[in-house]
Amino acid sequence: MLLRNISSWLFKISNGWVALTGLTIFVLFSVLILPAQSSQADEISGETGSPDMSFFYSSQNLFNMAEAYGEQGRTDYIRARFTFDLVWPLVYGFFLSSSISWLIKRAELSEKPLGLLNLVPVLGVLFDYFENITTSWVMFRYPQHAMFPAMLAPFLTATKWIFVGGSFVILIFVIFIFIWKTIRSRKRSPNQIIG
Repeated sequence: MLLRNISSWLFKISNGWVALTGLTIFVLFSVLILPAQSSQADEISGETGSPDMSFFYSSQNLFNMAEAYGEQGRTDYIRARFTFDLVWPLVYGFFLSSSISWLIKRAELSEKPLGLLNLVPVLGVLFDYFENITTSWVMFRYPQHAMFPAMLAPFLTATKWIFVGGSFVILIFVIFIFIWKTIRSRKRSPNQIIG
């Protein structure tokens, strides 16, 4: 019931202008802010890599990263998770949720089971935040080994990527459905303008 209510709310607020705004913010953020942040993350991680950019890693890999970053690198990593990484999930989540919701609504599928697909980006954002909390906890506690968050973080990261990657697949899928339904509708009613 809660999931259906959130899905319905997303359909209610998602119109063409909202989806276009989400796309614009996503593109601007990707072009103007993401490259600098990626460069900074590369400086911190070096050859070691970063947990949030990996699909799978072990708790030992996470401890190795914490060791390789050094004290300043760990501090910078935590700062990035609670500045940039508070905003970035909202940016991609807003873009994906609004676009998917608008397209599903335009394809007249919002009342069908496919309508719940607009929740996938929301789950991606949630798991991104959970990942940030657990990896930051490990970095903060190091050199002590915070075993529970270190064991949980790899699962959260993989799940985040499944939902975020899946959201982009869903977006492409609903674009094709929308185009197909629009073409079919125009063939049936050539004189009718689709609003």
